[in-house]
Amino acid sequence: MELHDVWFVLIAFLWTGYFFLEGFDFGIGVLTKLLARDRTERRVLINTIGPVWDGNEVWLLSAGGATFAAFPDWYATLFSGFYLPLLLILVCLIVRGVAFEYRAKRPEENWQRNWEHAIFWTSLLPAVVWGVAFANIVHGVRIDAHKEYVGTLGDLLHPYALLGGLVTLALFTFHGTVFAALKTVGDIRVRARKLALVLGPVTAVLAAGFLVWTQADSGNGKSLVALVVAVAALVGAVGAIGRRREGWSFALSGLTVAAVVAMYFLTLFPNVMPSSLNEQWNLTVTNASSTPYTLKIMTWGAGITAPIVLLYQGWTYWVFRKRIGTQHIADSASH
Repeated sequence: MELHDVWFVLIAFLWTGYFFLEGFDFGIGVLTKLLARDRTERRVLINTIGPVWDGNEVWLLSAGGATFAAFPDWYATLFSGFYLPLLLILVCLIVRGVAFEYRAKRPEENWQRNWEHAIFWTSLLPAVVWGVAFANIVHGVRIDAHKEYVGTLGDLLHPYALLGGLVTLALFTFHGTVFAALKTVGDIRVRARKLALVLGPVTAVLAAGFLVWTQADSGNGKSLVALVVAVAALVGAVGAIGRRREGWSFALSGLTVAAVVAMYFLTLFPNVMPSSLNEQWNLTVTNASSTPYTLKIMTWGAGITAPIVLLYQGWTYWVFRKRIGTQHIADSASH
């Protein structure tokens, strides 16, 4: 494999890690309205991701930085063409981080309620917008011969892209529901399992429809394998949560997320951003990449730092692996 192919695979891996980890983060944020019945239960849900949510976002920074360095033309076209959606995601991530930190700083009802609203909406909106963005990347957008996006915001809001947004929202919410069942005890755990059994079939129908559409539109043999794995893993996750096997269910829902991302990138390759105007104007791993020397330096750097980051983040999850419940929340923290 050429180095630009290697970095295409590495970027796919980074996005997979981000959506696997941030996916249940977003799901937990949505569940603060769908699952939690009171302020104490919302505190329980937030605490399940409290030690790890900011570390999960490192994967997004790594994916964006790797794209900028390895495929500068891809980065430039993507961030110029998708400027407003990506700005919306950035604002949501900023507000979401502030909400996690500031919610419990004051005891007033309005103060805490407003930050809880912020957590919900800044989790829901990125979950949808990421799906819309990646659906557009796979489907192709209006790129001209100068590698510039010449469409409008409205061009990004077609039925296929909107279905992609619904799929990521449903998938992340299901992923978060399974994580909530895995990380909590008591009544909230029971209700999380019941909610997962409702969300799972809905997610499966949406995901199957979207992935079949993707396969029919621009798929290949390898992407078909990813499609089968995604659907089978999602069905398995629903079955496992029905048998109260939260660990297996979470692993399978995570495999579903990974398979969906893999299908995106398998469908794309060797393109990184297809043009809907002319196939000759597609951005590919060849014409959008940096120089071989740059890629070589990046490879050495990633080989040294990536294992350290993975070990540290794995250690963090191990340290905070225990379940929590309402009995672990101090009265002062829940009011």
